[in-house]
Amino acid sequence: MSIHSIFERVRGEHRVALMETESKAILKEAGLPVIDCWEVHSAPKAVQLSKSIGFPVALKILSPKVIHKSERGGVKLNLCTGEAVRKAYHDIKKAFEKIDPDAGVSVQKMVDGGVETIAGMVHDPQFGPVIMFGLGGIFVELLTDISFRLIPIERGDAHQMIREIKGYPLLQGFRGKPGVNIGKLEELMMGISSLAIKYPEISEMDLNPILAYPDRVLIADARILLKERDGHV
Repeated sequence: MSIHSIFERVRGEHRVALMETESKAILKEAGLPVIDCWEVHSAPKAVQLSKSIGFPVALKILSPKVIHKSERGGVKLNLCTGEAVRKAYHDIKKAFEKIDPDAGVSVQKMVDGGVETIAGMVHDPQFGPVIMFGLGGIFVELLTDISFRLIPIERGDAHQMIREIKGYPLLQGFRGKPGVNIGKLEELMMGISSLAIKYPEISEMDLNPILAYPDRVLIADARILLKERDGHV
């Protein structure tokens, strides 16, 4: 499904928030590296899919009515057996049955290690689209260690953004841990900038965490919001 087709489907359902599967489909179509996820609507299907992609896996609530998935038990990580997947599926469905009884559940492969980073964009009412980068995971709320630039950016801007955060030594390699591939992070930043320019109907992108390794980067979770029909964010 094309990016515009996904946008039209979301609009047709009278919403602006894309679900994780939709957000990742757009990022993948744009050439950005995502950890694939699939939507299921039954515990047996979740178990079957988990066995197919290989344990461990992660399960997450998948609903346009749920933006913050980690709240109320909407995310189950490091599931290593079929029984664990079955239980996690039913626990997630039960936790959100009053909010959205028709909600699906996403299944994706768990990936170990890596330094958690965050990147994204938002439309500033005065300056237009702005891109951001920083340390991800728990470090976002703890350190607020983030850099910003106006979109569009050039490779040199991405280069500087990554290096000006206080946590940059973690990306270089810290206490015996190998450094991450900074070039891949720069390419990712350029991809976000290009996507924002090509599709101005996107009002916000939140990619967190982005797992950075010595040889690659992977987007583990993603959220995209569209502008309202009248153009306001």
